Amino acid sequence: MDRKKELKEQYKMMKPDMGLFVIKSKFENKCYIEGTQNIKGAINGTVFKLNFGNHPNKELQRAWTERGENSFTIEILEKLEYDEDETKTAYSEELEILELEWKDNLRKEGMDFYRK
Repeated sequence: MDRKKELKEQYKMMKPDMGLFVIKSKFENKCYIEGTQNIKGAINGTVFKLNFGNHPNKELQRAWTERGENSFTIEILEKLEYDEDETKTAYSEELEILELEWKDNLRKEGMDFYRK
C-alpha cells in the first residue's frame, strides 16, 4: 500500500513538458505555432479539435478539413525549462516571448502563418 501511495505522490509531482509546437502544411509554406505549459496535452487537444472541425484558427481548420491530417506535420520546436524556484507556476510571459522569437525566425526563412 505504501508503494501505491508513493507512486501517486510521484505522479502528482511530475511536471509536463512546456514549450512550443508547430503544425506545418506539407503543401503550403504555412504553419501554426502554439505555446503551452503542457505540450503533449495541447497537441492532442489541437488535433482533436481539428479532426472535429472546431479549431479556433479558421484558416488552419479549413486547410486541415480540405487536405486531411496526413497533409500536415506536427513537431515540438522548443521545450522551456521550469525555474528552480518551485513556487513559480505561471510561464505564459516566457512562452509568449519564445513564440515571438520563433515566429520571427520562421518569417526570415520565408514561412507564413495561418491567420485566425
